[in-house]
Amino acid sequence: MELMNTANMSYEKSWRRKPLNTVTFLIIMMNVFSVLSLTCHPAEYLIDQECCPKCPPGSRVKTDCTQFRSTSCLSCIDGSFMDGPTGRRECFYCTDCDSGSGLRIKTSCTTTSNTVCEPLDGFYCTDSDKDNNCIAAQEHTSCEPGQYIRHKGTAFTDTECTDCSSDTFSDGTFPSCRSHTKCDSPNLQLIKAGTASTDAQCGEHSSNTTVNVGAVC
Repeated sequence: MELMNTANMSYEKSWRRKPLNTVTFLIIMMNVFSVLSLTCHPAEYLIDQECCPKCPPGSRVKTDCTQFRSTSCLSCIDGSFMDGPTGRRECFYCTDCDSGSGLRIKTSCTTTSNTVCEPLDGFYCTDSDKDNNCIAAQEHTSCEPGQYIRHKGTAFTDTECTDCSSDTFSDGTFPSCRSHTKCDSPNLQLIKAGTASTDAQCGEHSSNTTVNVGAVC
C-alpha cells in the first residue's frame, strides 16, 4: 500500500508544472515589452516587428526588407507622387485641377510633389488644403445695376458690392457711383430723370415761334 501511494505521488509530480523563477519571468516580460514598444528610426518603417529603411521621395516600396536584404523600391508612375520618405506600397494620385470647378493648374505634378491648383480668372478660392493648395473655387459675385464695386474680387476674396446713394447711379460695373447729369444749360431740359442704375437724360428746348398769317381783302 505504501509503495502504491509513493508511485501515485511521483506520477502527479511529473505532470505538475514547474514554477518559473524570478529571472526567467523578468526575461519573458522584457521581451514582451520590447515587442510592444518597438519604435523605428524616422528614416525607417515598422513591418512584422522589423524596422526597414524607407524608400526615398518619388518612389514606393516594392518588397519589404528581411534579415538578408534591404527594402526594394519602385519609382512613382505618371500621375502619381510621393513627397517624402515612405514605407507605403502605393504612391499618391496627383490632384486634378477641374476647370468645371473653377480651377486651373498653377504648378504641374511631379513624382515628388502634388499638383498646385489656383482659381480661374473671375473665380476665388473657397477651400484649400494644409499646403494652401486651392481645392474649391466659386465665381465672383456680379454687382447688380444700382450698385458699385466697392472691393474687386481677388483669387482669395469675393467681390464686394454697395448700393448707390441718391442722385448717383451705376450699371453694376463701375468702381464708384456717378452723379446724375444736370440739365443746367439754358437750351437744355430734363427729358428723363436719373435712377440708381441709369443717368438722367437731357434734350434741347422745343421752339415755340408763333407764325402770323395776314389775309388781304
